[in-house]
Amino acid sequence: MAAAAQTAFADGERPISELLLEPSADILQHAGDTPIDCVLVSTNDTARYLAAVLSELCGVTPRISGTMESMCSSGGAALITAYSYVRSGLARTVLVAGAENPGSPGSVLDWDVSRGQFQSPIYWGSILTKSYMRRYGVSREDLAAVAAKNRSQAQDNPHSLHGSPCTISDVLASPQVTEDLNLLDCSQLCSGSAAVLVADDATCRRITDTPVWIRGLSQYTASAGFGAGGSYHQIVSAGEAARAAYAMAGISAGMIDVAEVHDAFSVCEPMALESLGMAQPGRGAGLSGELYGTGSRRVNPRGGILGAGHPLGATGLAQAAEVFAQLRGEAGRRQVENARTGVIQGMSAAGTGSVVVVMES
Repeated sequence: MAAAAQTAFADGERPISELLLEPSADILQHAGDTPIDCVLVSTNDTARYLAAVLSELCGVTPRISGTMESMCSSGGAALITAYSYVRSGLARTVLVAGAENPGSPGSVLDWDVSRGQFQSPIYWGSILTKSYMRRYGVSREDLAAVAAKNRSQAQDNPHSLHGSPCTISDVLASPQVTEDLNLLDCSQLCSGSAAVLVADDATCRRITDTPVWIRGLSQYTASAGFGAGGSYHQIVSAGEAARAAYAMAGISAGMIDVAEVHDAFSVCEPMALESLGMAQPGRGAGLSGELYGTGSRRVNPRGGILGAGHPLGATGLAQAAEVFAQLRGEAGRRQVENARTGVIQGMSAAGTGSVVVVMES
């Protein structure tokens, strides 16, 4: 990766083309006169031909363009596609831009609704929470530490939707949404966008003295509907994707310095950490609590989805932009000391599908 950029995440709606253009223009400034061979858009918006529209707005004429939709992991899926184009030789440079508005149809899976399952992700978030707590004896206080950590960390992210001190007591005192979830346990849809430039080695080195390398990546889809992929107390798809990505990169979980993981609900971060091998089964909540207690930014330094907000098509690319900044030592107050290896993990539809990407400086 040669460059990364993003907008501030915010309430309200903006034209999707306007959202996509803002970080893309920043990327093109970094690229200078480097030709853009491919433009990919990551979104769940129903607008058509967005990649071609963005190309015209940017004043570039790529040979390849297209739009990726994979619900919450759309950005990660687009990043995998960009990498594949470059590695295959079909493109030397790929501009990947993701954007979403809070009213996007991607927040609910029609496949589930059509079968009478869920009208909101809140339901599967509640089921995962109940199952995880029952399986491992984890308390509401343990999970509230995840939300408190990430919402507090968002204070140092100028692009985040939220950003104020948050305690475990604050989370537990927030309005109850279901038996298992309080309001601050839940992420918020918002408007926002992010973009990255993926390029071959020579082009990356020409654009910047501090490129970040994608060393391994994988995607695993277990099913479409919630519950068809197995257990409710673990993210099977993330574990499968992580194993393949680690093997490709030649790393182990113990080598990860910084991780951006999918925390749409408080329970999702511990489950992701266990699937990534960063914590043993049932110990993910304990690890998040330890990070909160010590002030470590190793996991979700930008505030995660709980703190930064969740514009679906932009989330995976915002994760990549954060790890990009961390590995270049440019994250300011969020900086993880001596970060050399980073991982992003995104998931869709209650973890029925996941993407894992390993990045190194």
